[in-house]
Amino acid sequence: MTTEFLYHRKGRIAHMRFNRPEKLNAYTAEMYEAMVAAFADFQRDDQLRVAILSAAGGRAFCTGADLKSTVGPMTRQGGHFTDRTKRFFSDIYKPIIAVVDGYCLAGGLEILQGTDLRIASPESTFALPEVRWGLTPGGGSHVRLPRQVPWAIAMEILLLGRPIDAERAYQVGLINQVVPAAELLDTAETMAATLLENGPAAVQAVKEGVLRSLSLETPFAIENLIAEQNLRHADVQEGLAAFAERRPAKWREA
Repeated sequence: MTTEFLYHRKGRIAHMRFNRPEKLNAYTAEMYEAMVAAFADFQRDDQLRVAILSAAGGRAFCTGADLKSTVGPMTRQGGHFTDRTKRFFSDIYKPIIAVVDGYCLAGGLEILQGTDLRIASPESTFALPEVRWGLTPGGGSHVRLPRQVPWAIAMEILLLGRPIDAERAYQVGLINQVVPAAELLDTAETMAATLLENGPAAVQAVKEGVLRSLSLETPFAIENLIAEQNLRHADVQEGLAAFAERRPAKWREA
């Protein structure tokens, strides 16, 4: 288990944390594998009934994949390591509470969409900026976001790539609560305690019923195909270069 993704148990609660604050908790392939392993253990362990996913640093929940270590190899291989994350989260029938303090961007927002209950600080911002760099968000947003917020809001987030603040995220139903940063974890643990008071079989049955009724596997497969096609486009290389050089991208003429 990498030190950049932490996992420990507190009674029946699984605490998981992104721990790369110096990079705004952008995740590497190693962090991704650690997250997958942690959630697999959470799902298997009958003693664990709820997970709380948070992040260190106070500046960001997660800003998505570290482009240097993930997107570059994917453009050469034409594949998405996020595919397993999408399937994995969709097979977890225990509740997941997300705690957001700061930036929740790109793959970070896609991870958030795989959680069930979401608490954020007033300073938090949410965005899928991939289109600004010639990429598509390939971690489930085409499937989940239009099911979680109104259509026009989903398309605003997907197509414009601009951030929304915590208050707007609350108003459109992307998150459940906005609380001061100092109260985030206490609020999450109070919510977890309420979940633990409910019948465990009933809680898991409710989540399983919701997830299975959505029949997400085919939509995810379609999204993955589109995302892989996008990764092969010349615009991606220009977008990544523009991102690294902090300049506007120069797209090819249509």
